[in-house]
Amino acid sequence: MEPNELQEIIQIVRSASTKILEIYDQNFEVQYKQDESPVTLADKIAEETIIEGLVELFPEIPRIAEESFTDDTKLPAADSPFFLIDPLDGTKQFVSREGEFTINVALVEQRIPTMGIIHIPVTNTTYWTSGDNNAWRQLGVNEPEIIVCTKADPAALRVIMSKSHTNEETESYLESLPIRERVHAGSSLKFCRIAEGEADLYPRFGSIMEWDIAAGHAILSAAGGSVTEFDGRPILYGDKTFRTPYFLAKGILP
Repeated sequence: MEPNELQEIIQIVRSASTKILEIYDQNFEVQYKQDESPVTLADKIAEETIIEGLVELFPEIPRIAEESFTDDTKLPAADSPFFLIDPLDGTKQFVSREGEFTINVALVEQRIPTMGIIHIPVTNTTYWTSGDNNAWRQLGVNEPEIIVCTKADPAALRVIMSKSHTNEETESYLESLPIRERVHAGSSLKFCRIAEGEADLYPRFGSIMEWDIAAGHAILSAAGGSVTEFDGRPILYGDKTFRTPYFLAKGILP
């Protein structure tokens, strides 16, 4: 993706962020989907803003977005590019006003996420990669800086975990590893923390949706890390259910 095109998408994401924060600062209604996950007006308005912007810029590229996805959604043609959009990742943190929620936009090409943008509305921080093998972070209006994973100490791993999802499989897996530190983060922030060198490993025993991880996958890969199944197989996007397998996100491990 060309740098000017990427910056235009980032501006769309930041516009959605402004609208999210307007709702965040008010009393808002919380509804619940069939899977009992929460959804708010902020999710819906942010998605509308992002889709409208992408349609104007790239009318030929299909868009798969969380709030408008149904079983009847038309799937992209095999191996054709498409956008994956999570307009508000971490709605639970949004509802509880913890601040750890993000906006995620990714471009998938040949079933691999190549471009990824993750924006944190509360801190006005943006992470991205354009597919040029560099991962970037911008804090507010400061100059963007390249971020890279750090080389892990194999005898003292730093694991980052979900704030709201853990299970016996996860605990069993971690018991087999030399863990120095466990930290928790909401939404796609876990990928960002590994990409900027603050954690080494994020194991996920549980299926989630492709739009939850695609942008983080692209950014982490550009920073020198990886996201694969536990046996090392690559994760391919565009499954008809848009659900992910269990996966392991990691930085640079010996």
